[in-house]
Amino acid sequence: MTQPTQLQLDPVLDDSRWAFGTGFADPLAGIDATVPPGVDARALAAYSLMLGDDALVASHRLAQWCGRAHDLEDDIALANLALDLLGQARLLLARAAAADSTLVPALPAGSPVPAEDALAYFREAAEFRNVRLVEAENGDFAATVARLVLFATHRLAVMQRLTASRDPVLAALAAKAVPELAYQRDYAARWLVTLARGTEESRRRLLAGLELVWPFHDELFATHEVERTAAAEGIGVDPAEVAGEVEDVLGQVFAAAGIEAPRVPQAGGAAWAGGAGRAGRHTEALGTMLAEMQVVARAHPRGRW
Repeated sequence: MTQPTQLQLDPVLDDSRWAFGTGFADPLAGIDATVPPGVDARALAAYSLMLGDDALVASHRLAQWCGRAHDLEDDIALANLALDLLGQARLLLARAAAADSTLVPALPAGSPVPAEDALAYFREAAEFRNVRLVEAENGDFAATVARLVLFATHRLAVMQRLTASRDPVLAALAAKAVPELAYQRDYAARWLVTLARGTEESRRRLLAGLELVWPFHDELFATHEVERTAAAEGIGVDPAEVAGEVEDVLGQVFAAAGIEAPRVPQAGGAAWAGGAGRAGRHTEALGTMLAEMQVVARAHPRGRW
């Protein structure tokens, strides 16, 4: 049996063998990444970063189920959902860096880390712009299903509108993301109905999971100034505009499950509206998650396999 390749710290090794992915093609290769005329490049970058961070953090949480789900089929399904979101995150973070390179953290000389990986691995929690819904710890499977229903339904509605973006990169990414998110929404919705109409215990857990994630529901539709600017310039979507559509879909899912939306206070209250995750204000869970996710990259910023 051959021995596993050892991690080396020699900065002159071939980039294609770098531990964190330099062997992959440029995620924007073949796509015109020029900022459209009349568009604020920094607004485009900030907006892309928000959507990218949502996908990155949600992906990592789903990936934590790998090897831990209740059966092999759903173990694989959750891993595939995570990979879809990771692909979206990579493109969005690359788009953010291409539009505004000042967002990319400074790294040690000789580090081969591509821009999208630098944004993923070398920012502090306060620099992330994801909504708080995606960052809480997974809980049990029912809690993960409840969160995925809210997240995928909202993100699908946004991406469907984003296919008409003036930015060709965002439009192309959204077109690819729509079928992925449609599957994620339907997968989660089917499981929500199954759990709610299953055993007494599965219903109890599903209702508890909904109460756990619902306090972050309203934040999905709270418009940040960056989102407002992106929508006004025709490159982004105002999340408040999809609230009605999302509520209609959730209402159908809840009706099929024989349950009602929870009546619980929103996390942080009105003072956090529009100024929570999008403004870099997060729960403690994000910092803990990032410490685990980023540890190898930070320990070996020039590391190669």
